[in-house]
Amino acid sequence: MSARRPSRHWKKLERLQAELKAGGAGGLGLAKSTSNLFRDRGHGARPRVDLSGFNEVLVVDAPTGTFECEGMTTYADLVDAALPHGVMPCVVPQLKSITVGGAVAGVGIESSSFKYGLVHETVLSLDILLADGRIVTCTRDNEHRDLFFGFANSYGTLGYVLKVTGRTVPVKPYVQLEHIRHRDPVAYFADLERHCAGGADFVDGTVFSGAEMYITLGRFAGKAPYTSDYTFENIYYRSIREREVDYLATQDYIWRWDTDWFWCSKNVFAQNPLARRLYGKRRLNSVTYAKIMRWNSRWGITRMLTRLAGKHPESVIQDVDIPVARSAEFLQFLLCEIGILPIWVCPVRSPGPVFPLYPLDPHTLYVNFGFWDVVRRREPRPRGFYNRAVERKVSEMRGIKSLYSDSYFPESEFWSIYGEAAYTELKKRYDPQAAFRNLYQKCVLRQGDTAK
Repeated sequence: MSARRPSRHWKKLERLQAELKAGGAGGLGLAKSTSNLFRDRGHGARPRVDLSGFNEVLVVDAPTGTFECEGMTTYADLVDAALPHGVMPCVVPQLKSITVGGAVAGVGIESSSFKYGLVHETVLSLDILLADGRIVTCTRDNEHRDLFFGFANSYGTLGYVLKVTGRTVPVKPYVQLEHIRHRDPVAYFADLERHCAGGADFVDGTVFSGAEMYITLGRFAGKAPYTSDYTFENIYYRSIREREVDYLATQDYIWRWDTDWFWCSKNVFAQNPLARRLYGKRRLNSVTYAKIMRWNSRWGITRMLTRLAGKHPESVIQDVDIPVARSAEFLQFLLCEIGILPIWVCPVRSPGPVFPLYPLDPHTLYVNFGFWDVVRRREPRPRGFYNRAVERKVSEMRGIKSLYSDSYFPESEFWSIYGEAAYTELKKRYDPQAAFRNLYQKCVLRQGDTAK
């Protein structure tokens, strides 16, 4: 068991409360240098609180299968602390820069989610900083259980996570991978569902076309005849088509997608062999790509180039969860109407109970579709045309969409999906002065927009 650091944590809390008291009344905004949100929004001047120092792993207790860490701890640091004890968090989102608090306030998923659910479903307790400066501890069965269950998918509109207690699972040194090819979408999703009832430790998949799709099964292994390295010159997603069986060290498996941001590194030329060497191993990661993406979003270089080519661009960066029974139909929609490839697929099953702001049916296996690129067409379309088409299709299929990226829902439709009644009660109890924007304002409205 690692050394505990309670005194450091409590000293941080004391400093924070002193800062909040000195700052007087007013709203809070989280000051942070990194973000895994993909929403372009205006930034109004408002009081800010810097929680970046709340970034330490406090304890990894392998015998009890738990960890404690501060809210701004990255998963890279948490994994580094956990693996020497022979454990890992039950669900580790794909990118090293994602923070634990961010994954709890948003929606975190990975290839173990068919067993354990989403990140927030593996949490045991939360310490949350409220808008008025109070800090409350929330568990599944204490007086703040409503906030515990209502915090997931709230995106900083109810408070900020200062400390998380979560569950871990034992690991072995290696992960054996098996890539299973399919050519028919109906058979593909039926087989995906079947494997979720099998003995794999990890299940996800990659769609390269409507006639080329893979299920990847991961199983912990004590020994490996070799290990592949996808942290520099070799590219993981390409190996899926090239190998039927592969072996990775467990840490490399956890971060297999980070080196190339799945496959999105192609947009910054990082898959070109010469450019890749110029980047260097240290810069091949999601942190670098996110910085480039935000710079480009600010200056609009690719938008300008696309328009010079006579096309109209729209960023479609989305993750959606669709019941497995409708997944082949949804894939057909993506292929015909959106056209982004490859597509990541990841099965997820909620263990229950329901979290009201992101309500998944515990009796249903869902398939997460991740598709992230720019749709470029010669014909002009209204703002958000393709994203809105995705939202309509997801609703039609009784699925649900993550809110980390652009959304275009009308307000009434939004609240019919994302737990209006529960959210209203949470706001009344924990942010009665409306110091934080509400969820619709935060995740849908842009500067100058009004509710619809």
